[in-house]
Amino acid sequence: MHRHSYKGRKLGRDKAPRELMFRNLATSIVLHEKVRTTLPKAKEIRPIVEKLITTAKKGDINAIRKLNSYLLDKNAAEKLITEIAPLYEKRNGGYTRITKVGLRVGDAAQMATIELLDVENIVKNTKAKPEKTKVAKKKVEAPKKEVKADKKIEKKTAEKKKAVK
Repeated sequence: MHRHSYKGRKLGRDKAPRELMFRNLATSIVLHEKVRTTLPKAKEIRPIVEKLITTAKKGDINAIRKLNSYLLDKNAAEKLITEIAPLYEKRNGGYTRITKVGLRVGDAAQMATIELLDVENIVKNTKAKPEKTKVAKKKVEAPKKEVKADKKIEKKTAEKKKAVK
């Protein structure tokens, strides 16, 4: 059979599982900015992610609905519109990078990482938010100390019960 006019890879899956895998990968890339997968999967997901970012750059209600219908997590669509799309406002495509990592140990499949470019800006913005709330860190530490004291009390009472028996 001829190979002409066949587009894309099947990746050993039927149509529906393959499309769901692409949706999962796209959602993971948006949420985590970097995903490690096989090289053929990375090459197939690249145009999908770039089209999603281009759609998010429009920012209108139709773009929001389109992103929500494709991505599996509502937080991913929100992050794509509010955090990622503004970074690429002056860029006309080329939002992702594929880097070969090596061979997988189990079956020697070629592995690669696909990541969003300019991720450093996203990471700086997300790290700055939790550092502002220093009061919350003190409140979290206090219950941990009480829990340790409770454990010591429980051990002592358990020893007393054993001694009584």
